[in-house]
Amino acid sequence: MEKKGKRGPIKFLLENSLVLIIGAVVALIWANLDHESYDHLVHLPLFENNFLGTLHDGHRVITLHYLVNDLLMALFFAIAGKEVWEATLPGGSLSNPRKAASPLIATLGGAFVPAGIFLVGAKMVGQFAELSQGWAIPVATDIAFSYMVARLVFGARHPAIPFLLLLAIADDAIGLVVLAIFYPQEELQLGWLLLSALGVLIGLAMRRKGVHSFWPYLLLAGGLSWLGFAKSGIHPALGLLPIIPTMPHAHVDAGLFDWKEMMKTDTLNRFEHWWKNPVELILGAFGLLNAGVVVGAISTPTYLILIALLLGKPIGIWLFGMIAVKGLGFKLPDGMKARDLVVLGCAAGIGFTVSLFVASVAFGPGAIQDAAKMGALLSFAGVIMTFAAGKLFGVEKQH
Repeated sequence: MEKKGKRGPIKFLLENSLVLIIGAVVALIWANLDHESYDHLVHLPLFENNFLGTLHDGHRVITLHYLVNDLLMALFFAIAGKEVWEATLPGGSLSNPRKAASPLIATLGGAFVPAGIFLVGAKMVGQFAELSQGWAIPVATDIAFSYMVARLVFGARHPAIPFLLLLAIADDAIGLVVLAIFYPQEELQLGWLLLSALGVLIGLAMRRKGVHSFWPYLLLAGGLSWLGFAKSGIHPALGLLPIIPTMPHAHVDAGLFDWKEMMKTDTLNRFEHWWKNPVELILGAFGLLNAGVVVGAISTPTYLILIALLLGKPIGIWLFGMIAVKGLGFKLPDGMKARDLVVLGCAAGIGFTVSLFVASVAFGPGAIQDAAKMGALLSFAGVIMTFAAGKLFGVEKQH
């Protein structure tokens, strides 16, 4: 039995990201050895679609890529949305506005500055029209890898760890909103969102009637909500988010990645517990079907994304963090120094999962999308930068 409230960073990585890494590595090797067979796998037709109509890729056939990216990844975003929702509950990291102010303001810097750097860079190289749609790719932060690296650099008890987790939660929330608003999959037909609204009403009615199994919420309310998103033109991978708050849930948040949550038996936590391992397999499939780009695909979008993530994140988080402290009078957590913001920013520069997803949505299949995906994958360089910055700024590790 684990006695500590938090999981160790290596164990956390093995439990939450190992399958994703394996999928991405296999995809890279496969695509570079035999790109034709890899491409055949990605676009493997599964069955004729006579219900959803023409999909956003212009076809009526459900492919393996569509199944994973548009349907199954909805479960991944639902679990991410669950963490954001719980953070707003009493005791959650977003429930105290003054306590959350400095990391939330720093989050804005970690979003705006990388996006600005990407757009300015695209303008400077004369490819603004072709590349500007990718501005949201460097906005993302991979919570799992950022958390793991930060734990290794700062130690488990350093106040920078909850600061980073809150920042990452807020960053994910921004990313979900950006995906929904700025990346419609086809011409918006918002009337279809009435289906999602109906799903929410059914979920609330079930909760009022005392339904505690998560399956009716997922299959009935969630199915309607997903269909509403798919038909409206909003990316269907976000389709389960509206039904998350309808599930019966504990009114106190134990904290992100806290073992205490595994002891809870409310509907929302049972949903997460049941789907945790299947979602890891889904992420492995996502890595396999999205990370297969030819190494020679590295080009301008790759460099812009890397600069935006690896430099824009630490600069933006430090700059806006200082605005919060020096300009607005908020405080950093006790024991946390201004220079720690730079190190945290380096960890937050690891985009990977969500950046890879946004890259697949922002650009159509082709050279630009492949180059953008390479930028998301190569953001793993943020691991080295974080350790180097930790040494340079003399981070005091707290176990």
